[in-house]
Amino acid sequence: MHWKRTLDALLILLALPFLIPLALLVALLIRSGSRGPVLFRQERVGYLGRRFRCFKFRTMFVDADTTTHQGHLHQLMNSNTPMMKMDSRGDPRIIPFGLFLRASGLDELPQLINVLRGEMSLVGPRPCLPYEYDKYLHWQKERFGTGPGLTGLWQVSGKNKTTFVEMIQLDIKYAKNKTLWWDLKIILMTVPALVIQMLETRQAGKASSRPVRRKTSYSNCTTQPHSFPKAALVSAVQARDGEVAWIRKESKLNL
Repeated sequence: MHWKRTLDALLILLALPFLIPLALLVALLIRSGSRGPVLFRQERVGYLGRRFRCFKFRTMFVDADTTTHQGHLHQLMNSNTPMMKMDSRGDPRIIPFGLFLRASGLDELPQLINVLRGEMSLVGPRPCLPYEYDKYLHWQKERFGTGPGLTGLWQVSGKNKTTFVEMIQLDIKYAKNKTLWWDLKIILMTVPALVIQMLETRQAGKASSRPVRRKTSYSNCTTQPHSFPKAALVSAVQARDGEVAWIRKESKLNL
């Protein structure tokens, strides 16, 4: 649609004085935290199933293992659990500042290049990975009836609290009913949604870093007589009384 291309180009042009310094700052954070390229290129699936190279700021160490993500995604696609990311403070794959970049959405800033190239739009469904696309059911592929976007109806509708099927339904709803005013509304709703996402990530990080207090059990400890089972105490007392009686008997015989 011509109005989407016009809206995308106009908003990017207006935001350039702010976006360029921000992108340079993010690039410096990445270079200061790890070695390797600043940008990360990955094949994604877009409009009508067409594949393209998607740009992102790198938030993981070079050659990080991605097989765990495939397993996590497979589980989300076949369950009714919320679409929570694997991100955590203890993930050894994530570089310094990487968790912040992912939670704030700044890692997706280079996708503006894809928008200018016509491969994406500012608003649209999340561009999926090829191995995810291969597992889609026929009806689920209706979400590719419009170009993928940096933000979208799913991203501002709870995102991490929705299931995979709910995400697909929201994407299809947008693909069939997109309008200029709806795009503007979603763009305005994106900033509050990102703030909420950052707060939730911070709270989850604090919860995971709290030490877990465990109660010490003395059930098998021989140095704590007060914790012995009752039967063991009775047996010990009986044995002691028997021993005392035997000693008294022996002492009488020796007199």
